[in-house]
Amino acid sequence: MASKGLSSAATDLETRVTDEDHQALKLWLRLLSCTNLISGEIRRRLRGKFGTTLARFDLMAQLERAPKGLRMSELSKRLMVSSGNVTGLTDSLEAEGMVRRVADPSDRRAYLVELTPQGREVFREMAQVHEVWITELFEGLSREDKQALYDLLGKLKRSLVEKGRLWRV
Repeated sequence: MASKGLSSAATDLETRVTDEDHQALKLWLRLLSCTNLISGEIRRRLRGKFGTTLARFDLMAQLERAPKGLRMSELSKRLMVSSGNVTGLTDSLEAEGMVRRVADPSDRRAYLVELTPQGREVFREMAQVHEVWITELFEGLSREDKQALYDLLGKLKRSLVEKGRLWRV
């Protein structure tokens, strides 16, 4: 039975949950539902306002945090996608002048990907708007609720990592 007070759109992944289901399963489906709702809305807004995708935004965010650039393999690892996906995204962003490939000074066979000045400027504008959107989407929670949820999810993450239940983080 879906949770009371939530619309069917908000319980899409939870509709199969019953009162008899394990609490961990209910929690997992609730987390997944919230993640899907938020990421879907961010995707819609990025497409509408900036004509871009969440994947492109995420790649640029990783490069913003690494001013000296990242190897494609590191981007793939950080984004948790295949190297083919990263190559396609990089090719597209490079064609638009947002990123560039430069020789890796520590390995002549490898390349680093970095934001161009134009890419850095475009990303900063998107990131500012993105932060406003995220803040808006979490307005239904008090500051204390957000901190408690953050702390509890941190505890879950540490538990998973410490017990070796994750193949990578």
